[in-house]
Amino acid sequence: MNDPAIRALLYPLLSGGIYVDELPTGSTRADVVHITSDFMHGYEVKGDGDTLQRVQNQLRCYAEVYDFVTFIVTEKHLAKLLPLLPEWVGVLVASEQELRPYRPAGYNATVEKAPLAALLLLDEVKQFLMARGLPGISQLRRAEVQHLLRTTHLVPLSSLAQFVREQLIRRMPQRLLHRAERKLERQRLAPLRAKRRKKQAATHGKRRKTARRKAASVFKK
Repeated sequence: MNDPAIRALLYPLLSGGIYVDELPTGSTRADVVHITSDFMHGYEVKGDGDTLQRVQNQLRCYAEVYDFVTFIVTEKHLAKLLPLLPEWVGVLVASEQELRPYRPAGYNATVEKAPLAALLLLDEVKQFLMARGLPGISQLRRAEVQHLLRTTHLVPLSSLAQFVREQLIRRMPQRLLHRAERKLERQRLAPLRAKRRKKQAATHGKRRKTARRKAASVFKK
C-alpha cells in the first residue's frame, strides 16, 4: 500500500480546520498536518515502499512543534516502528479498506517556541513579537529572533501557538490557489513535453538506424 492511498483514507477523518500536505517542519516535512483553532496534529505516513531510517529525525522535529503526532504505517512496519516511538505518539495501521487505530495520540508536552515559530515567515514572527511590545524587533535577523524565543519569558507558548495556527489557517486559501495554478500549468505543458519526448525519441531512433547502417557498411567492406 502506497503513500497516496493511505492519505486518501486519512483526509476524511480530519474534521474541522484545515489540513496541509508536506509542511516544512525543522529539517524535514510533515506528510499531513491537521490544523484547527485549538491544536496542530502532525501525521507521518509509512507505506510498504518506505523505510524507517528517518523516523528519529522526523519524530524530533514533530515533537518540537505539534500538539499531537501520529504515525500511519502498514502491517509491514508496525513491529519495527513501535520501539522507536514514545507512548504519547499515536499509531494507525493502514489496510486497503481503512486506518485501524492501534493507539491514540496523547498530548505532546515538548513543544518549543523557536521551532514552532519557524513554521512561519520571519516577518510574521516579528509582527507577533512587536504586537506584544518587545523593543528592537524589526531589525533582528532570523537567528536572533530564534535566540530571543529560546531565552525570553515574555512570550507565552500558548499565545505563540495560537498565532501560528491562525496564520497557517489564514494562509491556506492562497496556498490552494497556488496549487491550482501549478496544476493548470502542468496540464498546459503536458502536451508540449509529450511532443518533445516523442521528437527526441524519433531523433534518437534515426541516429541509431544511421549508426547501424554505417556499422553494416564498414563490416561489408
